[in-house]
Amino acid sequence: MHLVTLIPGDGIGPEITKAVTDIFTAAQVPVQWEEQNAGQTTFDQSGELIPTALLKSLEKNKVALKGPITTPVGKGFRSINVTLRQKYDLYQNVRPSKTTSGIVTRYEGIDLVLFRENTEGLYSGLEVYDERLGIADSFNRITVEGSRKICRAAFAYAAKHGRKKVTLAHKANILKMAGTLMLNACKEASNEFPQIVFEDKIIDNMCMQLVNKPEQFDVVVTTNLFGDILSDLCAGLVGGLGVVAGANIGDDMAVFEAVHGSAPDIAGQGKANPTALLRSALMMLHYLGEHAKADQIEKALEGTLLNQEECTGDLGGKASTSQFAQNIINKL
Repeated sequence: MHLVTLIPGDGIGPEITKAVTDIFTAAQVPVQWEEQNAGQTTFDQSGELIPTALLKSLEKNKVALKGPITTPVGKGFRSINVTLRQKYDLYQNVRPSKTTSGIVTRYEGIDLVLFRENTEGLYSGLEVYDERLGIADSFNRITVEGSRKICRAAFAYAAKHGRKKVTLAHKANILKMAGTLMLNACKEASNEFPQIVFEDKIIDNMCMQLVNKPEQFDVVVTTNLFGDILSDLCAGLVGGLGVVAGANIGDDMAVFEAVHGSAPDIAGQGKANPTALLRSALMMLHYLGEHAKADQIEKALEGTLLNQEECTGDLGGKASTSQFAQNIINKL
């Protein structure tokens, strides 16, 4: 039995979390949930954004499933996601994007995985504002160690999963120092994995290539800011943020999460699509070695997605969140 920290989150978070836990219960997945929350709802109730009890649970269990949490724009508290990533050095943000039968998009044959450095770059939180001059500076901190870790993780993943190629997206032609660190780190990693083809592309060209011919890419690795942008672009290629998984992985801890927002405008209405959180939970099962259970649920999910009527409104169906979950359960 695996003890896993469960963070329902805000907005639609509790609804989609319940859908996932119901499916896991029906599939008899050997997971025991330890529920601890964070975010605006928790702050309103207890005065703590990230309760100490949650941190202790993470440090004990080392694995968590997290629903979406609202982060205010331009003011208010700092992103809880960024805080957890940096506190526990969850330096790999792993985002698969794969074509799914039943979800109609402009593209076919896409099966790529993006590795985003998760703790450094422009999201380091190093900002200063000179009120007198009206100038804000945000520091793009890139380290040799951080670059080496994310590049090696991408190549190791490719080797483990039979992938053929790793592509680095960078801007070393302009960011001479910061960009070159990541480029050199990937070249080092490619020497360790000679069976994996390595290529690099300037970030602007990478964006064009992704919308022109995305099926050419296999594993992509990049910096924090570029990865944040590219991961959403890649999600858009295969159906949007509501159907793709996400994970934050370190050397001894992993937090799996839905990558979309908390959608407070539809919270409590039974309209939310739990697919992204469910697929994140399936990534978690593979991480825990529960491959058979993950494959069983994935097959039931894909069978449900083939029938539009059984899906939620965003996928063209009429099912509520709980009905969609029940449709998956019926196919287990």
